[in-house]
Formats: sequence, structure tokens, C-alpha cells
Amino acid sequence: MPDVRFAIEGMTCGGCVKSVTAVLNRLDGVKAEQVSVGSAEVSFDAAKTSAPSIAKALTDAGFPAQPAQENGA
Repeated sequence: MPDVRFAIEGMTCGGCVKSVTAVLNRLDGVKAEQVSVGSAEVSFDAAKTSAPSIAKALTDAGFPAQPAQENGA
């Protein structure tokens, strides 16, 4: 499972962290590894989703996101 760190805008507090974590956990094949204000590290099943799809889901939820770093394959 690839690991990706996302840079996320619009996060200002613990409530935002909970909201972003909830969005990530609703996505099929995605596991939120670590979420903090401004970033999230996730692992995902590449057969079920992609980093751009995860970023779009976060952006659609009001937290503009883009992959910052990708590790693994």
C-alpha cells in the first residue's frame, strides 16, 4: 500500500483534524495514518483509489489538498 503525505489547507483546529480524518476513513481502501493541522499521512490500496482521488475528496469536503510526498509502491 502506498503511503502519501498530503498538504491540506483550511485546517485550523482539532475539529478540522477530526473532519479530515472522517473524510479519509469514509474512502474505500484508505487508512488515515496520521492527521494534524495542515497535513495528513495516509496509506491506500492503489487498486481502489489514487492520491489524486483522495486529494479531490478532501478538497470537495472544504479542505483543499494535494499530495506532498509519496513513499512505497
